[in-house]
Amino acid sequence: MRNLRASIFLLCSLGVGLLVLAPDRVIAGRDEDDKVRMEDDCDPSDPTWNATGGCSLQKGTVTEAEFRVFSFLTTGSPLVGSVIGHPAWRNDPGYTVLPFGDELKVVNTGGRNHTFTEVVDFGGGRVPPLNTGLTPAPECASAPLIAAGARVDISDLSPGLHKFQCCLHPWMRTVVSVE
Repeated sequence: MRNLRASIFLLCSLGVGLLVLAPDRVIAGRDEDDKVRMEDDCDPSDPTWNATGGCSLQKGTVTEAEFRVFSFLTTGSPLVGSVIGHPAWRNDPGYTVLPFGDELKVVNTGGRNHTFTEVVDFGGGRVPPLNTGLTPAPECASAPLIAAGARVDISDLSPGLHKFQCCLHPWMRTVVSVE
């Protein structure tokens, strides 16, 4: 009987441990079917965001000044030509697998506009100061904006690898492998 109690305790402990370590997390405003989230963390109380479209988040922490520190490179930097941007501006996940025939569901959970644009090759976008050392991706010239809180469903992706990027913040990238 003592061994049975010890075994039950061990199994329960492992179960609780797995629940605590589980990588999935609940995100407000996200459906369980969403595959990719476009994220940012703009500070809605920072008035300088208003000059470039505002911030619709209720609670964000990144001021425009902080964003600029991460996003603009100086000439002569060893990182010129690299994609550098604020780490709170990202696509999550950066890589995903999608079964052939399924829709790719994308939601903008950030407070700023973004694009989710399929490109042949990753490159710069359409905001020149954010393209330091990058050749703009031609697909970005006409990429539609996706407003904060909006959702896009992409269907009919062929098998293979597909590259997507934000044409405003070109470091926001996702690769989708359709199998």
